[in-house]
Amino acid sequence: MCFRLRIIFLALFIPLCLSAQTDWSFDEPDSLKDLSEIINHIFHKDLLKDTTIIRNRIQVGVLPAVGYTLQTGFAVVVSTNVVIYRRNPKDSSLPSTIITSVAYTQNNQVVLPFQANLYFNNNKTILVSDFRYLKYPSYTYGLGMKTSPSDQTQLDYQYFKFHQSALFEIHPHIFIGGGYALDYFWDITKVVPQSGNTEFENYGLNGTSVSSGILMNVVRDTRDNPINAYRGSYSNILIAPKFKFMGSDENWTSLLLEWRGYLRFPASSNNILALWSYNWLTLSGKPPYLMLPSTGWDKTFNTGRGYIQGRFRSNNMIDAESEYRIQLTRNGLFGMVVFANFESFSKINTWDFEGVAPAGGIGLRVKLNKFSRTNIAIDYGWGRQGSQGFFVNLGEAF
Repeated sequence: MCFRLRIIFLALFIPLCLSAQTDWSFDEPDSLKDLSEIINHIFHKDLLKDTTIIRNRIQVGVLPAVGYTLQTGFAVVVSTNVVIYRRNPKDSSLPSTIITSVAYTQNNQVVLPFQANLYFNNNKTILVSDFRYLKYPSYTYGLGMKTSPSDQTQLDYQYFKFHQSALFEIHPHIFIGGGYALDYFWDITKVVPQSGNTEFENYGLNGTSVSSGILMNVVRDTRDNPINAYRGSYSNILIAPKFKFMGSDENWTSLLLEWRGYLRFPASSNNILALWSYNWLTLSGKPPYLMLPSTGWDKTFNTGRGYIQGRFRSNNMIDAESEYRIQLTRNGLFGMVVFANFESFSKINTWDFEGVAPAGGIGLRVKLNKFSRTNIAIDYGWGRQGSQGFFVNLGEAF
């Protein structure tokens, strides 16, 4: 859970969508409906009229909610989704997106994320921001694939993340770029001290952890919409070395190999088959324990639906996911998904992958904004060893 806080909507949610018609089309018919229109109809008030919003071609969705997850207990969250279009109708740039939220949970967790993808120069330049603050009591289960739910130990810590990069197009749909990454953990403690050392203490976990270094990216992106793609693919190669001379505790390097693909299936339908491969590897050095590849600790905290965040952890991770997205109503307001995934982690400090953790589930989709294609995604997933729970996003899992 984080900027797309995974919650179960218990009572009601009140989206306040300030939207405007734009010149950027997704080939969707005018008959499509979204939640903002339903709210307007119920309250007999047109919330879509705002001259500032129309002039700047900005859509804003605000979503207060109350919910529950395995990781957080009960939570109160306010999420905001901003979509920014270029003013010039002849500019074919993709929309820039900003997603942020504030949350406080039953487990005394505070979550303040900010993520932005800003497109400039007719899609030729992209600024990518990922900032967050967490005060985050949460569970860890040890290292490798042979841990069990009974191995859980609760840690408490505070975390500040600052990742900023810029990408530049060198060929149609192909970008290269780089940036800076800082991950700072402090006040790291065991909530309930235990006799004997745990795996994370044997690995090496101090009261603070600093990882500071650079980001080097190669991206190929042919998606028709970065929020909710109907076609195209996305490939990402990210190398992230950390250096002592830049303030890092240790020198170490990670590698991310990611691919996403989307196609209509059957071709004549509005149903989408979505595929995701997420491979997070350690090339050299020894990452801090809380920076090791782990379930649900990808950029959007969505890998391994069916397992609690942090359930598996090691220095190398392979994750593969698939999702079949079905439009239930002709007006596009409601949809459903069926998904499946598996993860595998290596033995610590090796490339020996020990086994597979499969999971799967079903979900409901409610269209929050038909112009940006933003959905409220409510999923229920099952994993091995009795793992199960709700996983809710503002936007698709991938």
